[in-house]
Amino acid sequence: MNGRRYLVTGGTGFIGSALVRALVRAGHRVRSLDNETRGRSGRLADVAADVELVPGDIRDPAAVDAAVKGVDCVCHLAYINGTEFFYSMPEMILDVAVRGMTNVIDACLRHGVGDLVLASSSEVYQTPPVVPTDETAPLVVPDVLNPRYSYGGGKIISELMTINFGRKHFRRAVIFRPHNVFGPDMGWEHVIPQFAVRMHRLAKGSPSGAIDFPIRGDGTAMRAFISIENFTQGVMRVVEAGEHLGIYHVGTRLEISVADLVQRVAACFGREARVVPGPPVPGETSRRCPDIHRLEGLGFRPAGDFDAALTRTVRWYADHADEAPAHLAGTAARNVG
Repeated sequence: MNGRRYLVTGGTGFIGSALVRALVRAGHRVRSLDNETRGRSGRLADVAADVELVPGDIRDPAAVDAAVKGVDCVCHLAYINGTEFFYSMPEMILDVAVRGMTNVIDACLRHGVGDLVLASSSEVYQTPPVVPTDETAPLVVPDVLNPRYSYGGGKIISELMTINFGRKHFRRAVIFRPHNVFGPDMGWEHVIPQFAVRMHRLAKGSPSGAIDFPIRGDGTAMRAFISIENFTQGVMRVVEAGEHLGIYHVGTRLEISVADLVQRVAACFGREARVVPGPPVPGETSRRCPDIHRLEGLGFRPAGDFDAALTRTVRWYADHADEAPAHLAGTAARNVG
């Protein structure tokens, strides 16, 4: 695999930049395509000399065509993530999903790129019939009128295009589905950053005693979080060894309730919290945890300390709280993804 040429779309995003760094450190040549609406080239400062940064929008066929030319593999991560955006700009999410996937496939076919890796999402299967959930779970859009499902719907379309074009036109087409990845500088529209910023502000405003902490729902929803370091190791196994038309869940089996997450975030500030339940979010999934046997078959073994990774993340957001969008100051996180 050494010396291959990779294009990572969305390469200056949170997950994209982590993948770019891992590819560079594995000895590959890497190009990143990103319009930096949410990405930042500064995330790649430590490998800047080894990465070709190409500015461009994934919806622009000319930009995608130029970025794809000359590479051996495209890792397609460009998308609009963040649960806040699922509700506020569903049409934009679908536009990026469909135009982006179409442009990537067209460019790969034009330039003879036979290796395609797609970043999908656990959102494609929403409320699964079995937990832990493997890759055979049915993909569903429970309610087309709920804008939340713009995200999962766009990912379902992307998976269908990858698999069905992949059968005929690619030597290898592979899909990975992230499950609640977290880490410093992951954006503001996710549960851990939102909890961290609000807890930081509430702790400053009430320097002693338990902190009353409003949330959406009753706190019993369960998620299995994975640190960006662990996650990147899993994705690299997919990139390097994933089988043609293979789909891989990337995550851990460590399940944590939202209420427990609140307490762990409070503990990062040396405090305790009182969870204040609120109205549930329409479309919220009560439990999501991946079955990762297929990924383990490629050699992936989750490692590391969740609380240590959480503390690093929470402290980063506390240190950057002044940069947070103003609306995070007084609202409960919309959901946990």
